[in-house]
Amino acid sequence: MTRKLLSTLLFSTTIAASAGLAEEPLAVEFVPVRGTELTFDSSLTGTLEAKDTVDLGFRQGGRVIEIMVDEGDRVSAGQALARTDPVQQDQALSVAEASLSAAEATRAQASQAFDRAQAMLDRGVGTRAARDQAQQALSQADGGVTRSQSQADQARRAVEDTVIRAPEDSIVTRRNADPGQIVGAAQVVLSLAVLGGFEAVFQTPDMPNLDKAMGAQVELEPLDVDAPDMVGHVTEIAPLVDPQTGTVTVRARVDGAPTDTRLLGAAVRGTVSFPAGAAITVPWTALTRDGAAPAVWLIGEDGRVAIQPVEIERFTNGDVYLKSGIEQGQTVVGAGSQMLYPGRAVVDATAAVEAEAEAEAGE
Repeated sequence: MTRKLLSTLLFSTTIAASAGLAEEPLAVEFVPVRGTELTFDSSLTGTLEAKDTVDLGFRQGGRVIEIMVDEGDRVSAGQALARTDPVQQDQALSVAEASLSAAEATRAQASQAFDRAQAMLDRGVGTRAARDQAQQALSQADGGVTRSQSQADQARRAVEDTVIRAPEDSIVTRRNADPGQIVGAAQVVLSLAVLGGFEAVFQTPDMPNLDKAMGAQVELEPLDVDAPDMVGHVTEIAPLVDPQTGTVTVRARVDGAPTDTRLLGAAVRGTVSFPAGAAITVPWTALTRDGAAPAVWLIGEDGRVAIQPVEIERFTNGDVYLKSGIEQGQTVVGAGSQMLYPGRAVVDATAAVEAEAEAEAGE
């Protein structure tokens, strides 16, 4: 290279550098980088069920003679619901009560005999052996009364067990027997849904962050019943995936205790938002490209920009969530990035407008 050509290149570089130094800073939007907690929004369709259900049957088998309720009926605590033929139990109770009366009569006689023996012994005309014999007879009579009383109590319970009663205020959800049918001991005759609270039951695909939904609030919208929207909280997430459906059961307890029985079994749409980690967020106007990769213009402490590649987590309305590339507390360029190149000096457009307004007001 000749000396003349080298001098020409050096002169041109000096002129370009002088022009760059004299270039006015470009007014752009300064955007502080901030961190945010990510949430995952999910909308599922499920059904409303009673929080507690009860299956009722007879303690002893027998022939059903009466069922006083149908499916959908509302029942009160203690209300009789069904009855089996109590003939055998009534007969057993009569026998037990007769035995109890006889035992009580025997005890009364033994008590009188003991009182006489004790009185004679006290007056010195009786013997201690006679008194002890009377006392032994009284003890045996007391034992007979105790046994007969226990048998009578059992017979009364057997009579009571021929009637099924509602344990709490409930709704009859299933009737499994009819009058005339023979049922076995503990065979389910009626199923009840206790009116102590509802829960929404959903089947959801398994997701990595699903366990973080525990305790999350759920917005509930009834679909096939004209009822107001409700709010619940996730109370249970099945630990295993159902092998038949490939889904996970999620239960959400409905806040309050709705009394509208139409809600039982109703379809409901539930919307839940639960934590899904943390990310850096910037407005979509800050996003640009560095070749084929996404990037942002990072503003240095000297007021000049540099291209910074970033990794995108996901998009939302108006914002971009980033996995990496920049950190909270840094500042990037928002609107106005189309005129930038590495090393370009920039100023905050908002601050510049405010300064100009103050200057005009001072004049």
